[in-house]
Amino acid sequence: MNAAKAQGLTLTPELIAWLQKRYDSIVAKGVAFHEAQPPPARKTQSNGKKSSGRQRRRTGHNLLLRLQGRREDVLRFLTDFTVPSTNNLAEQALRMMKVRLKISGCFRTADGANDFVTLRTVLATARKQGWSLLETLQESPDALIRKLRVA
Repeated sequence: MNAAKAQGLTLTPELIAWLQKRYDSIVAKGVAFHEAQPPPARKTQSNGKKSSGRQRRRTGHNLLLRLQGRREDVLRFLTDFTVPSTNNLAEQALRMMKVRLKISGCFRTADGANDFVTLRTVLATARKQGWSLLETLQESPDALIRKLRVA
């Protein structure tokens, strides 16, 4: 796909259909596996009665059903090369915040949290734009905004 994207090509309809068929097959096998499993135990209410309502499903079963129902959204990257095939960039942007919270437990002030998020956002943007991180930190906010408008 990256080669096709770099050359301005698209995937052939036959290849897209084959990939969609493989996707459907894999998801169907997963759904069949989960439906063959015994249902999870119902939770007991505080009065000793079992809860009523819809039968619970396992987490993996719920995910597979969502993947089955949203196939076009999941596979959109096959036909629209502007859509990334993973959400890795979004996860990377959140990772440093989570690491920070694990290490220190919290921020002491809201201003400190806002400063941290602002710096992380600026650095993440600079990295995605291919800018030097050191030069970016030395730039004024107005210069960075002008630089973004040009890019």
